Amino acid sequence: MQDSTKVDSKEYLAKKAFFDKVLTIYGRNAVMEALEDKRVSIHKLHLSKSNKDASVLETMKEIAKKRDIEVKYHDKQALSRISKNAKQDQGVALDLVLEHFGDEETFKSQHKSYRIIALDGVTNPQNLGMIIRSCAAGNVDAVLLPTKGAAQISPLVIKASVGTLFKMPIIKTSNLKESLASFKKEGAEVFTLSSHAKASYKEQNYTSKTIFVLGNESEGVSKAVESVCNKSIAIPMQRGVESLNVAVTASLLAFL
Repeated sequence: MQDSTKVDSKEYLAKKAFFDKVLTIYGRNAVMEALEDKRVSIHKLHLSKSNKDASVLETMKEIAKKRDIEVKYHDKQALSRISKNAKQDQGVALDLVLEHFGDEETFKSQHKSYRIIALDGVTNPQNLGMIIRSCAAGNVDAVLLPTKGAAQISPLVIKASVGTLFKMPIIKTSNLKESLASFKKEGAEVFTLSSHAKASYKEQNYTSKTIFVLGNESEGVSKAVESVCNKSIAIPMQRGVESLNVAVTASLLAFL
């Protein structure tokens, strides 16, 4: 009887790890900006065969040739499957390689100590970009980002991060609650930020493995995620101010 257990080859795992770091953007303005930014690592430029002649497309192809970027042509339907937005892709898509994207197990194996900012339902792309920028500038080792129910990396996020997205480690997770529980098993302490908490964020003794969880812009941290956290802390505020923008909160934590 044959063993039905399938073992993935090293080649397959390497290919999967590479494509886990690939982000596809679309739209002529966004694609052109990325092509012109030499800080951005690019895998492939996709163009629709149905595109009418346009100077911007010729410029894209010229830049791709100079940067040794593969250009691939598709029919309209195939391109829409790549962009996942047929109505707005304008016949172009671009695969970016985000070198600092990864999964939690890889991150754990590479870091014995860390400070992470986890995002629970942060839906505004500009907030996400500004959070990434503050984390990149401050004392944060990674951003833990759910793949569902939250803003995802997009041209708006890239713009708001002012290019720091390409420097900041991003850990993707399909289940934030489970990921936080996994980090806790490894000895991490997990703090939620809440305006209702009594303990000040400045008065805590943080361990070598610390995670701060920031919640949705209006609802805060979800009950499910809150249930796996160690403690809720607050940023003391004056003059009756009840809350801060989530990106501002991230900035304060980044420079603790």
